[in-house]
Amino acid sequence: MGKNQHVVPHAGGWAVRGAGNERTTSVHSAQSEAIGAARDIARNQQSELLIHGRNGQIRERDSFGGDPFPPRG
Repeated sequence: MGKNQHVVPHAGGWAVRGAGNERTTSVHSAQSEAIGAARDIARNQQSELLIHGRNGQIRERDSFGGDPFPPRG
């Protein structure tokens, strides 16, 4: 399982950053573009996507890894 991918506010736009990384993976002018890029990385690495709002708080998350506690039924 790879690093979780975060979509965070960045000067003039939005950035994709792997968990624990100091440097950004990519910078985008629109949040939707950053989410698309981060989603592709999270799928490839079977990790989690965390989308932050302008205030920096996590507003949405999506998991692409193996769930250790999948729902029944």
